[in-house]
Amino acid sequence: MNHLKDEFIRAWERIQQARYIVIVTHINPDADTLSSALALSNLFAEHNINHKVYNSSKSLPTNVNFLHRYDKITNQLPQSFDLAINVDCGSLSRFGFELDKKIDLINIDHHISNDNFGTINIVDAQKASTAELVYFLFKFNNLKISKYSAQCIYTGIYDDSLSFSTQRCDAQTFATVEDLITCGADTGWIAQQLRRRDSLAKYRVLPKVLNSLELFNEGKIAVIHLDPLWLKETGATPSDCEVALDMILNIAVVNIAIFLRQSKNHVRVSLRSKNGVDVSHIANHFNGGGHTMAAGCKIKYRFK
Repeated sequence: MNHLKDEFIRAWERIQQARYIVIVTHINPDADTLSSALALSNLFAEHNINHKVYNSSKSLPTNVNFLHRYDKITNQLPQSFDLAINVDCGSLSRFGFELDKKIDLINIDHHISNDNFGTINIVDAQKASTAELVYFLFKFNNLKISKYSAQCIYTGIYDDSLSFSTQRCDAQTFATVEDLITCGADTGWIAQQLRRRDSLAKYRVLPKVLNSLELFNEGKIAVIHLDPLWLKETGATPSDCEVALDMILNIAVVNIAIFLRQSKNHVRVSLRSKNGVDVSHIANHFNGGGHTMAAGCKIKYRFK
């Protein structure tokens, strides 16, 4: 991480100069974007730095609602701010709004598709999560990591690395985790909060999603879809269905798993892979983005 040390220092200097900051999390938020933002939010609150955590969605995934300051996340963009910090946004299109080009932007991200669109860019596609980069913002600026921020950072790392199972987890990842535990992160409790609080609706909608499974190319490509009607029937949310994608990727013969979700005038496509297949090329073809083994895009489609 030493190659980004100057950027981490510049970022903290700019943060201290700001009058009001908006921390931007991406559309269709996951644990990494929200926990990274909340780690910063806790830091800023401890330093009396004026800020808001923004997400454009009307509803948020509840699996991270145990994190401190989760209840402070808003979908109302402040009318005035002089600095924006995006976390885990591979492109400007993931903001959910158009940022004024005159406003300074600190870009913190780990997507390979990120083209350094910020005023200050802290981007490293080798990291397993954006939360790891947030950790180094603390470390390179000698900032104390409180228990609240430690738990946020650990949550992002744990979830985005699929419980430390992705190839980008390395010795530095585990050294970071060790330090976070020292700072107060309760790893067992966090795992329980993330993995053991499912809704009943989730188990009513998952069979419907899994029953949509179709296999192509001798089973190497698996496709599932979500019918909006199923959400109405079960009371489930789209985030309740996310696990289905990893479930079908676990099928031995499958190398590429695809999840299709209808949303107004487009289809949201989520892609996962294993055995060295790079699905980011597929997503990039449709102006999407992501990682080698996890990517996504939107395809315009007029539904009847």
